[in-house]
Amino acid sequence: MTHLWVRAESRANEDRVGITPEGVAALIARGMTVTVEDSPRRVLPTDAYARAGATIVPEGSWPTAPDDAIIFGLKELPEDGTPLRHRHVMFGHAYKGQPAGQALLRRFLAGGGRLYDLEYLTDDTGRRLAAFGYWAGYAGAAVSLKAWAAQQRGGLCGPVHAYPDKTLLQDELRAQLDATGQPRPHALVIGAMGRVGTGAADLLVAMGVPVTRWDMAETAHGGPFPEVLAHDLFINAILAQPGAPVFVPASAVAPGRRLTVIGDVACDPSSNFSPIKVYDRTTTWDQPALRVADNPPLDVVAIDNLPSMLPRESSEDYAGQLLPVLSDLDRIDDGAWGRAGGLFDKHAKGLTQT
Repeated sequence: MTHLWVRAESRANEDRVGITPEGVAALIARGMTVTVEDSPRRVLPTDAYARAGATIVPEGSWPTAPDDAIIFGLKELPEDGTPLRHRHVMFGHAYKGQPAGQALLRRFLAGGGRLYDLEYLTDDTGRRLAAFGYWAGYAGAAVSLKAWAAQQRGGLCGPVHAYPDKTLLQDELRAQLDATGQPRPHALVIGAMGRVGTGAADLLVAMGVPVTRWDMAETAHGGPFPEVLAHDLFINAILAQPGAPVFVPASAVAPGRRLTVIGDVACDPSSNFSPIKVYDRTTTWDQPALRVADNPPLDVVAIDNLPSMLPRESSEDYAGQLLPVLSDLDRIDDGAWGRAGGLFDKHAKGLTQT
């Protein structure tokens, strides 16, 4: 019998969850056992999971789960270096040379566990089966506009927070933009046809921002891309991967550009393949914008859990996409799960050979 253990998220400002109570009930109806850790921060209440039939256990108790339990979460585990003996379903960020990712893989090797990375759950054509991309783009564009509004006031974007729904986010942001007394900035979205780019463009349009939309056709020549520097605001909506062109070179910090805000929604600055070369670390909810140049200012927004700004919408959307895949966990060596597991084996083997 497949045992899914839904862990509480340990990261600050992370209220999302990858399965709804209705999803839990559906898995139980298929014969699975589902355990859910209590969490006072999760956007969906624990008692709803209990009513759906899940066994409720204390927050953070997953290290004591039975060996055969599959531990399911979204963001990273506590970085305490302990060996990992279970099979884990999560966003590992471990396959692009990231230092923290290499440490995570070593923990799996030490404990004999295995990672099934949610980013790499794909169909047989390579298309991702579930993604938070739309809401990442939506929230990333919103924070980028907040950074632009702060610049008009002569400052740097202050702390951001989660919103009960997108209407409240829109109302607050529109008021901040109107208070600048300036025309709306012109924005460029690269990756505009994907989930992330669509979400970013939808938010920008809702705020009255003129949007230039680029996708593969406009970037196929590989660069350079002076048009990026000719916009006020640039949203990067493509993942860092081998062969990705550089959209913003290190030289872009120099004067002579119109660009003053970069929203790097993919935000993978520690990857060798990052298309944004003017910064080297992610930003946070407390300090969402990193100033990398002055005269004129250039701020980078690169928060790596943006969808949690709208935790209810993003959780329900993602959980709906993922549930059919979770329903196949009893065949974890086949299909999308088999491909994800094989990718872990490949990278783990590469780590042992270095």
